[in-house]
Amino acid sequence: MRLPRILSFLRAVPTDWRAPKALLLLFAIELAVGVPILALYGIADPDLYRTRLWEEGARNGWNSSPIAILYSSYNYITIKVPTPWNQFITNYNVIIAVLSLFVLLVKSVLYILHMFPPLLSLFLHGVLAALYAISIYNQAAPDNSDPAHPSKHPWYLTRGCGPPVSLELHGYCQQAQSAFAVTVVQCGVFAIYMGLSIFSAIPSRHSRSPALDSESGSFDGNEKWEMEMNRLPRSSIGVMNPMTPRTLAFNTLDGKIAPPAGRNGNKLPFRHHIAMGEETWTKSTYK
Repeated sequence: MRLPRILSFLRAVPTDWRAPKALLLLFAIELAVGVPILALYGIADPDLYRTRLWEEGARNGWNSSPIAILYSSYNYITIKVPTPWNQFITNYNVIIAVLSLFVLLVKSVLYILHMFPPLLSLFLHGVLAALYAISIYNQAAPDNSDPAHPSKHPWYLTRGCGPPVSLELHGYCQQAQSAFAVTVVQCGVFAIYMGLSIFSAIPSRHSRSPALDSESGSFDGNEKWEMEMNRLPRSSIGVMNPMTPRTLAFNTLDGKIAPPAGRNGNKLPFRHHIAMGEETWTKSTYK
């Protein structure tokens, strides 16, 4: 019983976008943000400045030290690398950047082919927004591996890139800040996609699906044509629809219509054919 209801609901959801220009604008914004994201994440991979920023924070007492992780491994003490300085987050960011650009290419082609309904967009951008939200959380995760120097967030997000940060790391610090900023912007773009998809998926009076029209009692084009034909005046023959010569000939043969008269008022005889038999030749005229 649930499957027919689900199919009926899917048929009732509109497949057209209410604001196609807004959707194209979002495509352009996503491309403008996605390319810098891929460039920043690609530059940071595999470890251009992550460990150096970690060491800089440890030198200033802002977070744990990578040397402590190394010493603990020598003493057979397992300490997990803090999330902001883990290699996993760098690889994860590169993967979602490539994936989002690939999805942008695919959905652009689907939209051109009129195969990108709002319901599919809602699901797709919901997944992408969740992936970028995870990236935001990991980039801003705390570093509590060293109880003496706990950190709620990476120092470059809370303290900036000015002194006492060394000048050699000033550019790397700004790159890390830019990567975090564009990640937040891209997640916001996907959230706007979801809002536009929900807005377009709600049926309106001007964009109702045929399923809703049949349930509400309205009629499509064929039903309206049949109603109009039923309103036409009737005669002894039937509905006064346009008659072709073939229809007129059959009605004359059946005796429903008198044959046309000639110039002198005599009824015109039927044409004789060899397949009609001799009786049609002898009774070729009306009396």
